[in-house]
Amino acid sequence: MKLVRQMIALLALLGACATAQDAPKKITKSEALSAVISKAAPEYPAIARQLKVEGTVELTLLVAENGTVKKVDIVSGNPMLTGPAAQTVKSWKFKPFTEEGKPIQVLAPVTLDFKL
Repeated sequence: MKLVRQMIALLALLGACATAQDAPKKITKSEALSAVISKAAPEYPAIARQLKVEGTVELTLLVAENGTVKKVDIVSGNPMLTGPAAQTVKSWKFKPFTEEGKPIQVLAPVTLDFKL
């Protein structure tokens, strides 16, 4: 019984190590912006324009090995602006990031400003 528990613990540890190695690398805003190949400006929501809502939206992007945006997490911003900001950055393309010659996933912080 004790051997079975030890084997399960070992397998869990090995699984955790394998997952940790695949964790995306965090990069800086400047690294992210310098790697952008194509990006579109966000469309200003009509209701936000009418209400004269301005602000900054902070996002974290999971950029895949091929430079496409896999996932967008909203960090902060006015809810009227966060949706359009997230939709816009999903279409952005990045130069693939590499480590030791291999393409890797990265977590890239991005800030979008909405000003009238």
